[in-house]
Amino acid sequence: MNTLGPWELLIILAIIVALFGAGKIAGMGAALGNSIREFKRAINDGEASTSNASKAEKPPTQDL
Repeated sequence: MNTLGPWELLIILAIIVALFGAGKIAGMGAALGNSIREFKRAINDGEASTSNASKAEKPPTQDL
């Protein structure tokens, strides 16, 4: 399989900038960053609530 070299990637990047414009690409990058940040926050909140729920559901132990 052939991989893309640095010149091919540069040409693809130039075409994308020509099609969308630098401002639009910056806005898309910011939106992507916000989406990733929100996704990570939701995952961390879900893990925290799951661990808190599992701690609360443990029955008390009885000493014999």
